[in-house]
Amino acid sequence: MERNSVLIVGSGMMGCGIACCSALAGNRTVLYDAAPDALSRAKARTGENLDELVAQGLCTRQQVADALALVETDADLEHASETAKVVIEAVFEKLELKQDIFARLDALLPVEVPLLSNTSGLRITDIAARAQHPERTLTTHFWLPANLIPLVEVVIGDHSDPALAQTVSAMLKDWGKAPVIVKRDLPGQLANRILQAVIREAVNIVEMGLASAEDVDTAVKMGMALRFPVWGPLEHVDAVGLDICGPVQDTVLPEISARQTASPMFKELMETGNMGYKTGRGFYDWSQKDMDALVKRRNDFIVHSLKKIREPNK
Repeated sequence: MERNSVLIVGSGMMGCGIACCSALAGNRTVLYDAAPDALSRAKARTGENLDELVAQGLCTRQQVADALALVETDADLEHASETAKVVIEAVFEKLELKQDIFARLDALLPVEVPLLSNTSGLRITDIAARAQHPERTLTTHFWLPANLIPLVEVVIGDHSDPALAQTVSAMLKDWGKAPVIVKRDLPGQLANRILQAVIREAVNIVEMGLASAEDVDTAVKMGMALRFPVWGPLEHVDAVGLDICGPVQDTVLPEISARQTASPMFKELMETGNMGYKTGRGFYDWSQKDMDALVKRRNDFIVHSLKKIREPNK
């Protein structure tokens, strides 16, 4: 039987977003899920991801129709694996569950079929610990929302074949994504390490009374974040000059947080039942803020940025 499909294991929010990217790239795409309710909604959820792209002017209605025609669902993992040329796992962030899936897939599939995990926090080395062929395993961490954000972190595990990372990156580029290769299997991968450093100092600034949460977020959104889509931090260093940035680091770094654990503010907020949006209050009072409107504004801005990035250089 011809191996001509991308198999996505897990048909939740991330799985359906990844399916959208795969199908738009012209791949026959099979969504598998052990939960019947999730699987019954999978094709509709994938369609919603595609509809958003149409609404934002990123693809045509015909492209969506063509992509949806390539999307299938299957409740039988063995059957779904019969035509898989690559597998992307996107189930809950539970190590034992992922290990079970990888061990099962490893036994079902020929060794040349890559086994990829969308894990955001676990190590692919640990996920593939029970696989007989860990050399064909990698992390491919799609960022939320997967149908919009181009970034995919391709992480090489302790036993992964580094050449596979190049092959998978080339595939993802064909999907219109922007893969980055992470050469060591460390917590936080690449982008989340940077994000956590930003969050640590943002919380530290609020904790020490230097500024409010709102002003911290405003400083990021209205300052550095506006440059980041086309002007990365290391491009900034080279543009300004290492002779200037080096002394600034010498002055500022001793004053910023080097905390190795979460700020006590997290514990204090959680102990009072304030978990963030899910409970109505965290750093913000969400009775005074509209999350749905904020998500729409975020997505609209991402789309605007994508359109500008994709414009040809003049």
